[in-house]
Amino acid sequence: MTERLNESRRRWVIKVGSALVTNHGRGLDHERIAAWVDGIMAIRQQGIEVVLVSSGSVAEGVRRLGWQDRPHALHQLQAAAAVGQMGLVQAYESRFQAFGAKTAQVLLTHEDLADRQRYLNARVTLRALLNLAVVPVVNENDTIATEEIRFGDNDTLAALVSNLIEAERLVILTDQAGLFDSDPRANPWAALVEEAEAEDLGLERMCSDAPGVLGQGGMRAKVMAARRAARAGAATVIASGREAAVLERLAAGERCGTLLTPSREPLAARKQWLAGQLQAPGRVWLDDGAVRVLREGGASLLPVGVTRVAGRFRRGELVLCLDARGEEIARGLINYDAEAADRIKGMASDDIESVLGYVTEPELIHRDNLVLTG
Repeated sequence: MTERLNESRRRWVIKVGSALVTNHGRGLDHERIAAWVDGIMAIRQQGIEVVLVSSGSVAEGVRRLGWQDRPHALHQLQAAAAVGQMGLVQAYESRFQAFGAKTAQVLLTHEDLADRQRYLNARVTLRALLNLAVVPVVNENDTIATEEIRFGDNDTLAALVSNLIEAERLVILTDQAGLFDSDPRANPWAALVEEAEAEDLGLERMCSDAPGVLGQGGMRAKVMAARRAARAGAATVIASGREAAVLERLAAGERCGTLLTPSREPLAARKQWLAGQLQAPGRVWLDDGAVRVLREGGASLLPVGVTRVAGRFRRGELVLCLDARGEEIARGLINYDAEAADRIKGMASDDIESVLGYVTEPELIHRDNLVLTG
């Protein structure tokens, strides 16, 4: 298996939110779903392979169960997802079948993508489906996911799927026209941001954290998704899913909504996987010298640059690397467990054996297992 996909092939990940799919909770909007499927089939005719990430299973389940509001208890959310997933998949499948197109349901949890082998398995499966001209319909496996292994929102899931298949574009369809410089619901003078770099930290200040009534992610989640997708070289479009022929227009090069572009070369596939991890059992704080060496020199992290260790982690698990202010600057797979890392912090590599009685590696985190994130 090659590490990179065929560069001549175009791949999009298209994410549709709950408010759109369920018409703000009033049942599945079959007319709108038909329009998106029509658009997907149209851009596939132009040689664009598509993975669809669709919210809506919980919202549809809430409607089918006759509940007035989205529940908060995890077991109720899981029950709603199980009920709603039936109708959601059937709605997509029946519309794609009208074109003679095949679909596949793919349910993922964060645990699936956190484990390296399962991550590679998911990658191979999605690639095989695309090679077979099948449209994968991806959703979080809400029925079994616990709080500890949830993505939290399908914007995050869509970004990680973009990294997984090395998509050239992530399209997030929402009930807003795009990203505005302030909340348009509160400020009638808010202006649409037509284009920006995905990793521009100023974008977060423009965002609202407030999710919709039926969904989990606000505009901030979409900006963070664009940042994650950019690490693999994907541009992100945040646009209104209610605009006519929005997918066809985007494929034709028309400007719709907000375009967030990557600002650096794509990370290697393994480092994309590291950067995409959402759970980290440990943290290490670095001195200014170590921060500078990591950022400027692309070096490994040595124990001498670590000032503090926190968390309970085993050798090989993911830890976050923080500067003196507590800001994340990198993350990686650590070569020592929490107790050993705490004992050798601040020490030269040559002194590890005298303290621990053994040496696993001279580095705390090898540069091949470390990725800069801030």
